[in-house]
Amino acid sequence: MPDQRVYASSMHSLLLINPNTSVAVTSLAAGHVSEITGSGVRLVEATGRFGCAYISSERCFAVAALAALDCYAQQGAGCDAVLLACFGDPGLLALREVSPVPVIGLAESCMLGSASRAGRFSIVTGGAAWKPMLERLAGALGVSKALASVRTVDVTGGQIAADPDAALDRLLSCCRAAVAEDGAREVILGGAGLAGLAARIQPHCPVPLLDSVEVGARAARDALDQAARDPLEVRQSSTFTGAAEAAVATVGLDPALARLISGGAKTPGRN
Repeated sequence: MPDQRVYASSMHSLLLINPNTSVAVTSLAAGHVSEITGSGVRLVEATGRFGCAYISSERCFAVAALAALDCYAQQGAGCDAVLLACFGDPGLLALREVSPVPVIGLAESCMLGSASRAGRFSIVTGGAAWKPMLERLAGALGVSKALASVRTVDVTGGQIAADPDAALDRLLSCCRAAVAEDGAREVILGGAGLAGLAARIQPHCPVPLLDSVEVGARAARDALDQAARDPLEVRQSSTFTGAAEAAVATVGLDPALARLISGGAKTPGRN
């Protein structure tokens, strides 16, 4: 089973879900998230118990959505917010359907923010298969007209996380091309495996670079702050519907995941 760490106990609890099986990527993302959320947040790390080592295709994306739900079923009890730490947001709407607390997606947070702020933005990430997937997501979010381009490098986010120095020049080249050729006014470096690299590239790029993990962490921190101010309002505004639905039969699923999907449990977890 992948390593799952819990930071020091505190007032608020944030569940960070990495829906692939790379513990190293989970730890990388968690380190950057914890810097932003601070010591007042108890950070719970959940790494996919099954699936792909890194999400780099439609089939891996489909499996990751189920893995994200499983992470929530196993470790979501008592959390005050959820951060889905995968750029592309696999399972985001399903998590919102079952969770009574806010669920933040990296790609959604970045795209909506850049579209409203910069008007025209590009995405740079690892893995060619992500280009059509992210273009489709931009359409679903209603920001296709603001998306100047999606540019990818020829290594996956997992490979970038393992050797970031080797990818810096290629990432920078894509960022500069997005500005010069596509007219981007902001560039999003998308992917948990790219956490921390925007700051390293920024001095050499003429427009703001966004670190998707840092953007998601700030959104999660804001959600926790809002929940602390008015927890009832946050829960009432959630899309949580699972507890009100009739139970749905499932076959072959882990018991906690089966309860979550069937609608038979109001809260996740085995107990």
